[in-house]
Amino acid sequence: DLSLPNGTPVDTSSPASSSSLLNRLQLDDDLDGETRDLFVTVDDPKKHVCTMETYITYRVTTKTTRAEFDLPEYSVRRRYQDFDWLRNKLEESQPTHLIPPLPEKFVVKGVVDRFSEEFVETRRKALDKFLKRITDHPVLSFNEHFNVFLTAKDLNAYKKQGMALLSKVGESVKYVTGGYKLRSRPLEFAAIGDYLDTFSLKLGTIDRIAQRIIKEQLEYLVELREYGPVYSTWGGLEVELSEPLEGVSACIGNCCTALEELSEDMTEDFLPVLREYILYSESMK
Repeated sequence: DLSLPNGTPVDTSSPASSSSLLNRLQLDDDLDGETRDLFVTVDDPKKHVCTMETYITYRVTTKTTRAEFDLPEYSVRRRYQDFDWLRNKLEESQPTHLIPPLPEKFVVKGVVDRFSEEFVETRRKALDKFLKRITDHPVLSFNEHFNVFLTAKDLNAYKKQGMALLSKVGESVKYVTGGYKLRSRPLEFAAIGDYLDTFSLKLGTIDRIAQRIIKEQLEYLVELREYGPVYSTWGGLEVELSEPLEGVSACIGNCCTALEELSEDMTEDFLPVLREYILYSESMK
């Protein structure tokens, strides 16, 4: 029996099942697809080896019907520092909006190979999500820096020029919004800042614990894989015990499969989302 201050009743009912909720979400996605006029994807990572450095570039493909674009389709290659440039420009020109986070640039040396296929694919997915969030934003998607990022064949030329015209626009916006800055932060924002500090701290703790659990699971998995075949060999030597020993071996095999799936789920689904929450909390700060 909840209602809003104006007396409007609030519907707190939930879908009858998870499948009905999924159907509703899929229907919303279909409707959204019909009305969207800008589609961006990040794929085809390529390794470039130069005299001074080695780096990865990604293909950014854009399809659109917006009048702000000269062509209906674009395909450019961008490296991580280009995405970082875009985010900085969005922060400068749209200071009142929350800019989606990028995946971390640096990795711990000796722990992760930043040129490995697994790491590159993980980063590609994160960069693709980053651009899609900007694409779906009603304000950020119309930003002029975003347009340049998607269409310019040589982005470095714009960086060197300082993008004089766009910089003036950004400075104007910054000047206008700067006039509204208060000398002391309102209590509401101070409370949010304190909450985010605590939130980030707790998420960081969960992240460390989860990574330790995964590490121990993988070590246990290695032992199980060595342990299972022992029972098969033993069963071959003890004819009368062969059936129960083979059963134990099969059971250990099932445990290996289940543990492997559990570790993959945590690594691919749980940890990336956790890291994204941490990055978003930093963006809010």
